[in-house]
Amino acid sequence: MYIERKAGQLTGEARIGRVTFSKTGRSVYYRGVRFQSLNGTGFKANYFDTVSGEEYWISGCKKDGSDRLYGERVPIFIDDDVREEYWTVVRKKPENRDRRST
Repeated sequence: MYIERKAGQLTGEARIGRVTFSKTGRSVYYRGVRFQSLNGTGFKANYFDTVSGEEYWISGCKKDGSDRLYGERVPIFIDDDVREEYWTVVRKKPENRDRRST
């Protein structure tokens, strides 16, 4: 999944990583952090960190790599445990499988 920290800004630090969902699908877990759905009430965000309250945009990865909302050319970091899958399955660019960012 694509995970971008908003924290009151239009763009923020972003990562590609593996998440898990709660049974209801209203919560997402990533690296021990629980994110709860904003149920459509967020501005450029769809989840919030249940501890800090910071807002995030969490979505599936796009095949063309245009995950950032406004297409900024800011690196998106890729977690080591999903890097090969991201480059070979999602992006269909196996030659990039060692790249740690987009």
